[in-house]
Amino acid sequence: MVDGEVEILCGFELRLLRCTVSLPQSDHPLESQLGTHPHDSLIRSLLSSIEAGDYLGVLASDATRLVLDDSELDLVDSVDSAERFYSELLDKVKSFVVNDSSDEIDKARRAVLVMCLAIAAAFWFTRCNLTGSTQGSAKCSLPFRVSESKELVEWENWAKIQLVSAGSDLLGKFSNLQHLVFARMLLFKLKDLLFETTATETETFEVRSISWWIVRVLLIHQRVLHERSSSLFEMLQVYMAEALDHFGALEKVKSYWATKLLEDEASSITSTIHLEACVLQSMYGRIDHSRLQLESAKAAAGLEFSVTGALGFRTIHQVDPKAQMVLIANTNSSNGDVMLASEKADVGPYESWGSEAPQVYMIPKLVNNKSEAGKDSVTLKPIEQALILAQCLLIERGSRHDEMQRWDMAPYIEAIDSQNSKVNIFCSTVFL
Repeated sequence: MVDGEVEILCGFELRLLRCTVSLPQSDHPLESQLGTHPHDSLIRSLLSSIEAGDYLGVLASDATRLVLDDSELDLVDSVDSAERFYSELLDKVKSFVVNDSSDEIDKARRAVLVMCLAIAAAFWFTRCNLTGSTQGSAKCSLPFRVSESKELVEWENWAKIQLVSAGSDLLGKFSNLQHLVFARMLLFKLKDLLFETTATETETFEVRSISWWIVRVLLIHQRVLHERSSSLFEMLQVYMAEALDHFGALEKVKSYWATKLLEDEASSITSTIHLEACVLQSMYGRIDHSRLQLESAKAAAGLEFSVTGALGFRTIHQVDPKAQMVLIANTNSSNGDVMLASEKADVGPYESWGSEAPQVYMIPKLVNNKSEAGKDSVTLKPIEQALILAQCLLIERGSRHDEMQRWDMAPYIEAIDSQNSKVNIFCSTVFL
């Protein structure tokens, strides 16, 4: 496998990760010129749709029909029918990735193509149930397109059975459960197929990010369960350790993607995976382990923060300033410590309060301090905002639920409120 072909496949992985770490970037000019494989254009089309948020478009694309063998599906509304279809689906995935491939390069590209379908399904489930919004989107309970519209209630029941087999009932009522099961099944099957390949072949491309995507799908699975699942935790520990081994150090990220990385992107990727490891440990009540992962994430992002006191106002009628707790941050882009608060605080959009005008500032309005002039404004990157929210999460999970806890959390929440651009990375919107 020549270096140019490996670079293309790594570029596909990077574009997928960018959808959850930073704003998606358009194809590098060289990437469009290098690819000559028949599946290159199809994968790029899928990636563009995922970047645009058109997840249903991905699942209804030619790629899905290619994997499903473009055969007419006989859909019967029964649990047995669903079980039979998804069992056959795994056989079709193996046939598409392994049996139909001409060489190791072809096999790797086919694996990336199937991974795009799995990730699109996971994103659609997440949008429908955790983040929103699905307004204007077509109703679609199946993670693939069929010629006739059918209400397959028992298929959804089958998907629910697959999810609750982890040892807990669902947290509430969720829609499109098959999309999450579909994503999980495809990713695990790909992992098995790629492991078999790397165990028998001396020269093959390892799709390293697949372990990370498995972790994310398992975290979503845990997120929709009512109780913690020990079986999910065991799998999460294994795949997170593997993902951290691949992407938990800046040097490894830079080595894997080399010149394809944008400025500061390596630190964002490394910080994000440690942040998700932090969330994983927090989900299962391992606060000390979670705190260690957060420290690793902060170090990778070059972020330090602490709480300090400053004089300011809380209400529009307050005459004398009083001590306020505010967050001070030191980032790679700032020249020293900066306060994540403002002298120009407002009370927020009036329409959100109804007819009664608000009296309390959204964030503390600090007293002008000339010695700090020019040092009370900084724009935080999405990953930096997510790290601050994670610290807030640790305070919530690691202390008593009383009035003091809310005061301790306030500086972190207000620091995010002071930002014009809001955090938008996958981890914060789904798990925090």
